[in-house]
Amino acid sequence: MLKIQKMDFLIALYVACIAITELMGGKTFFIGTIGGYKLNASVAIFVIPIIFTINDVITEVFGAERAKSVVRSGLLMILLLFLYSVLAVALPPSTRFMTNEKAYDTIFGLTARIAAASLISFAVADFLDIAIFAKIRKKLGTSKLWLRNNASNFLAQLVDTTLFMFLAFYAFNLPFEANLSFLVSIILPYWLLKCFMSVIETPLVYLGVRWLKSEA
Repeated sequence: MLKIQKMDFLIALYVACIAITELMGGKTFFIGTIGGYKLNASVAIFVIPIIFTINDVITEVFGAERAKSVVRSGLLMILLLFLYSVLAVALPPSTRFMTNEKAYDTIFGLTARIAAASLISFAVADFLDIAIFAKIRKKLGTSKLWLRNNASNFLAQLVDTTLFMFLAFYAFNLPFEANLSFLVSIILPYWLLKCFMSVIETPLVYLGVRWLKSEA
């Protein structure tokens, strides 16, 4: 029977979530209207909290340094994706692919910008998440995992969301006021949704820690 080590599976899931975010995160969708204010979110909203959850699970079981190593690996994957996107877009198409070249460049040209924005925001937010989680753990010990998980996630995801959205979606051909209105409309619900998902995923953190400790 095919056997997979638990840590290997967790890291693979981590990388998969990063890849999903990079390749598909450029699309935004309409959530709803509150008081005449349109709320939007990136399609990556569903996988970002999983990344932070994995951070906390690894930090809880193996410590901050092990979690930082996984984050560094993730950063290298984003950088690799960014560099390869630039190369793929720059290469001249074959005659057979010529009709698809414009669409390809549009999609993966955007992915290159998404990857660059994500590389910066991901680095800042993930290391911040680990640092906050570890600092609270140092003061509280192994108790109140739910508090450590959500406090670190809320703060780190606010930084991640704000930084990423400005870098990825700021339209230089539009005035600042128009950009600010759109970016606030996407940052606020995106962050609140990630906070909500962090809360409802808290049981997964407990399960993940117990599951990983059984093999540690």
